[in-house]
Amino acid sequence: MKLSVILPTYKPQNYLWKCLDSLDKQTMAHDEFEILLVLNGCTEPYLSEIKLYLSKHPDLNVNLIHTEQGGVSNARNLAIDLMSGDFFTCVDDDDYLSPSCFEEMLKLADNETVVECYPYAFKDGSDEQISYGLTNVYDYCVKHNCNNLNSTARKFFSGPWMKLIPTHFIGDRRFDVNFKNGEDSLFMFSISDKIKKIVYTSKNAVYYRRFRENSAVTKKRGTIDRIVNNLRSIKAYSKMFCKGNYSFYFFLSRIAAEIRGIAMAPIKSRK
Repeated sequence: MKLSVILPTYKPQNYLWKCLDSLDKQTMAHDEFEILLVLNGCTEPYLSEIKLYLSKHPDLNVNLIHTEQGGVSNARNLAIDLMSGDFFTCVDDDDYLSPSCFEEMLKLADNETVVECYPYAFKDGSDEQISYGLTNVYDYCVKHNCNNLNSTARKFFSGPWMKLIPTHFIGDRRFDVNFKNGEDSLFMFSISDKIKKIVYTSKNAVYYRRFRENSAVTKKRGTIDRIVNNLRSIKAYSKMFCKGNYSFYFFLSRIAAEIRGIAMAPIKSRK
């Protein structure tokens, strides 16, 4: 198996079918990649609906995993424990990919390299491209050949999407289920000591990222929760850095991001 696709979902709506359709339409042969579809924290009618979809798409190589335990980190960890691909990628259930995405990323992949594809953002209800920071980062990095974590390329590593990662990078590292926010960045930092090079696909290999109201990405947290989470993240980053062989520059950038998050948290006056 060349590629494992980690796809967690919770109470999915019609966007999941578009996501799965885009995987079904990949130009890469279906028997060369597996989809670890994890339904977490819910059961019916979602489980039956997914099974019905899969029955109509028998060529898709899907390992459907169901757990009553909620949380995207737990879902991804379950998938990591079961995946068998030489490389892996993470896809959110409301996003989708261009048909040539997997094939092009794999052509650039090797055991020391992370491959980034083109990030395209849009609002739910419209496929029109909207302004998105990572799209600008992609353009800059391609133009200036940013190929390591001491460059602007570090900005891609706040999450596991839009990239192809060698599976051996993971080892015993997992998403921290004790964090409800920032767990993606912590996981990417934890495996960053293995990254030797970063390369980029053409703009034909696209990750389409949907922004929905009330999604986990757009949901706002309370001020105190945000600050506490930032402080806990700083502690977790520092602990990892002291125990591993991580880029000091990348470490400082993550700490700076957490401090910036604290500074930007709105403080309400107490009565």
